[in-house]
Amino acid sequence: MRALVIETPGHFGVTTVADPAPGPGQVVVAPAAVGICGTDVHIVQGEFAPTPYPIIPGHEFTGEVVSLGAGVSGLRTGDQVAVDPSLFCGACHYCAIGHGNLCEHWGAIGDTVDGAMAEYVAVPAANCYQLPDGLDVAQGALIEPLSCAVRGFDILPRRLGDHYLIYGAGTMGLMMLQLAKAAGAASLSVVDLNEDRLKIAAQLGADATATGADAFSHTQGWETVIDCTGVIPAIEDALTRVRRGGTFQQFGVAPSAAKASFSPFKVYNDEITIVGSMAVLHSFGRAVDLMAKGVIDADTMITHSFGLDEFAQALQTFREGTGRKIQIRPTA
Repeated sequence: MRALVIETPGHFGVTTVADPAPGPGQVVVAPAAVGICGTDVHIVQGEFAPTPYPIIPGHEFTGEVVSLGAGVSGLRTGDQVAVDPSLFCGACHYCAIGHGNLCEHWGAIGDTVDGAMAEYVAVPAANCYQLPDGLDVAQGALIEPLSCAVRGFDILPRRLGDHYLIYGAGTMGLMMLQLAKAAGAASLSVVDLNEDRLKIAAQLGADATATGADAFSHTQGWETVIDCTGVIPAIEDALTRVRRGGTFQQFGVAPSAAKASFSPFKVYNDEITIVGSMAVLHSFGRAVDLMAKGVIDADTMITHSFGLDEFAQALQTFREGTGRKIQIRPTA
């Protein structure tokens, strides 16, 4: 089969590799749509510590089940599915207490084992969710990032009437914006350096947008501040914007070796809660339901699609910030 392979950080190309065969409890999926996200960029650049090389990337995807391994039930060839990429060991301390996303042997399809930027990928059958009626494969590929956003909301206060400040109006920032709106936010402010993205944020429900938080009138700060950029200067600024007694969430993926500075005294004195949010945990099925209900404006979110051979162009489009969700179509 043809696959996009990252041989070493910074070096990738489309090549021919062996077709995967389904092991017991696995199915082989022919990916139809595969989203690119910030984690993929970090993997290309060698900045995502868990990733081994060479690797086929792609962890946000939908596709058709084309073959079944031994012991698989509940799925048939021809089923259209979205796939939770999470791979938990099920036996370590964190898995035992229900925190598989913190698994001591954490893995993910496309992050630590070969993923979906290929003609075929083998995945656990238990990770497959049938696409709801009326949801096409491109829209379905948004389920994985939405499941990460749902996990992020699981560990936020989620109080009705809170004021939210979100850094980043890319895919994840816009998803967090739409979830906060659905969760009953009193106001939604969004910061991004990209004016075009800010226009989309306003279209999707932001009450105020700006290229810097100084432009807003919330002099006492915001109860909930979420970084969706992973950019250190943005993170450092965001930490200064939390209202006393409020919550800061690090949602964006920063390079694994990056460091940020903050005031421990302010955290102590203002009783600021700082929380991280790591990938997917008991949230994929709920993301399927939310997509089916139309909580996320899928048509506005998806802007570009490219073939496997156009991965470099897709990556450059992502880095330039000229689109929102950019997808690879392995069979295009």
